[in-house]
Amino acid sequence: MSVQNDDKLPASYKYAWTTRSDISLKDFLTKLALVTAWSLLPVVGVSWTTEFKPSMVQNDGSKPWIWVQGSASEQKIAGAEDKAKEEAAKLLKEVTEKVENIKNDDSIPVRSSKKTGAKSKKEVREQVQAEATEQLKKIATKHGYVCGKWLIFAPADKVDMIWSTIATSLVSGPLHSTSAFLAKVSTSSSDENSRGQHIICVYLPDVYDKPAVTQVMKVLLGKHGATLSGVKADLYTTIGIDSKHPSGIPSTIWKNNAVLSEQEAKDLKDSYFSELATRKSNAPSTEEAPVTNAEPQTAVTGTKSEKPTLKKKGPADPFGSDSDRSMKTKEQPEVVTKLDIEAKKLKLKPKLKKKVDDPFGSEEDDVPEKAKPAAVKSKRTQQSDDDDGEDRPKKKRAAGN
Repeated sequence: MSVQNDDKLPASYKYAWTTRSDISLKDFLTKLALVTAWSLLPVVGVSWTTEFKPSMVQNDGSKPWIWVQGSASEQKIAGAEDKAKEEAAKLLKEVTEKVENIKNDDSIPVRSSKKTGAKSKKEVREQVQAEATEQLKKIATKHGYVCGKWLIFAPADKVDMIWSTIATSLVSGPLHSTSAFLAKVSTSSSDENSRGQHIICVYLPDVYDKPAVTQVMKVLLGKHGATLSGVKADLYTTIGIDSKHPSGIPSTIWKNNAVLSEQEAKDLKDSYFSELATRKSNAPSTEEAPVTNAEPQTAVTGTKSEKPTLKKKGPADPFGSDSDRSMKTKEQPEVVTKLDIEAKKLKLKPKLKKKVDDPFGSEEDDVPEKAKPAAVKSKRTQQSDDDDGEDRPKKKRAAGN
């Protein structure tokens, strides 16, 4: 299969999706297709996967393109391609010879002359090329071979995303409402020196229908932000016209600025990227969402777990309110009072030292330490004196008798 001359969707080709395909377009664009070969292992079978993303498929000569077909297709007149190719190839050969002769004709000046009216080599060459372009258009129109494509460039690191959006748009999006009917993307090159650029082609039934070409261009710019590189006729691809062809014939039927002004094209792309940025900024963050949802739950859970704890610890809370203390004092006066005293001691140590009378203290706390032994001693002395007093009279009575 030739990469350069391939503008037809192969009849049987693994790397192509149509409405008759066994898998959905979404799976074709984003997932792996499962393939099973029972002949390799009759009992269990062997399965493996095939990737259909352009960044993952390497061109070994048998899979240069990945295709997606829209709901409509172009209608070609039987034999039109062969007849158009024959006439166009003959014309191209003649034009190439003319351009070569102009280059080697010394009678044609390198620069134009206003005095003599002589045209420069460049002017003579461009005139021949312009005439050839018109003749090729006549050949294509005569044989009904007027289909072609918008050319789009995509970098390797973004080609999967760009290709997926354009292919989806072709089948069920904005491009579906235009005349575009087919799209393909180049696979990855096996050349290590390749720049990694991919080409995406969006096919049109008639490249000479400017209103239809303009409509597709506006969608590609305004809805996909595509980097366009002109419209090329399939006839040009078939006879081998490219940007390096010796004939010098422009390789595209339409250049971008010939369809829309540079300002219009810029405005469309700017609008697309502005809308894209707005969607991204308004989209909820996958990392922040769980945190936001978890915060109310954490607060409620914490509150519920703290309430019963506070109720249980209420009687032993020295920093409670006055009303709480008054209620707790009625229930447990002794415990609450001691805790209150301890709290006051921490805050009002000087005053507590001076304060001697404590209406809630014990009797021993009210008596100074130095007074305690004396008090105890006096009681014992008094008791011993009383005992002696009781014994003496008895002895006196005994002595009297």
